[in-house]
Amino acid sequence: MKKIDLIAIDIDGTLVNSKKEITPAVKKAVLNAKKQGKQIVICTGRPLSGAQRYLDELGLNNQDDEYVVSFNGAVVESTSGHVIFKKGLEYEDYVDLEAIACKLNLHFHSVSLDRIYTSNRDLGHYTIYNSRVVKLEVSYRTQEEMKNIPIIKCMYIDDPDYLDSKITSPLFDQMKKRVVFSKTEPFYYEATSAGVDKGTGLKRLCDYLNVKPENVMALGDQANDMPMLKYAGLGVAMGNAVDYTKKQANEITADCDHDGVAVAINKIL
Repeated sequence: MKKIDLIAIDIDGTLVNSKKEITPAVKKAVLNAKKQGKQIVICTGRPLSGAQRYLDELGLNNQDDEYVVSFNGAVVESTSGHVIFKKGLEYEDYVDLEAIACKLNLHFHSVSLDRIYTSNRDLGHYTIYNSRVVKLEVSYRTQEEMKNIPIIKCMYIDDPDYLDSKITSPLFDQMKKRVVFSKTEPFYYEATSAGVDKGTGLKRLCDYLNVKPENVMALGDQANDMPMLKYAGLGVAMGNAVDYTKKQANEITADCDHDGVAVAINKIL
């Protein structure tokens, strides 16, 4: 195995356990890796604001030489907020994505760098949940009012079984040349700009840092983590990962409630 210089870690279901906490063993392993000169990079579907609690805990926040791949790869930035790369959605994409939500009766919202926007007068349960998790306020805006708001990603949010029954609709096929769809949680189906995913985001950061993919380890659990596991020289799926992601991984570690990240990091150290 090649020497690992950079460790890319998803947050939900990976870095944190089912209680959204970093366990002592995982924290110790990450800090030990950092002490040994490994670059620790959080790669998440969340915005930077939603990762800061954990960045603080790991001593990575508000630094010019620590980095986050956020919004599923649509934004690459330092933890101090210096943006290296950003690619959002066009207004026309937003209009057509929202139209699908209306036709399929799905709750829907869009996310900018600093706020969540929804045209649902009755806020969806998962919009409120997402707001609390990522630490962004929610604003109601009509479609017309969204014209001049930079949108990074859009999200269909609903009860898992209901959402799964809707996202197989051929309506989504019409958009697949313009956007990338990814399942990030059982109740989230997200849309980012074409050519954007965690794999491309991680590649952009590695090119910026002059780190080769064979010197990268990536850890994740959901389908949206699969591209970065494929990009990395060592892709590690969590024990709780979906089968789709496990099939793409080089290795499978313990689940997030049994210190899977620590097990994988300690192994390469």
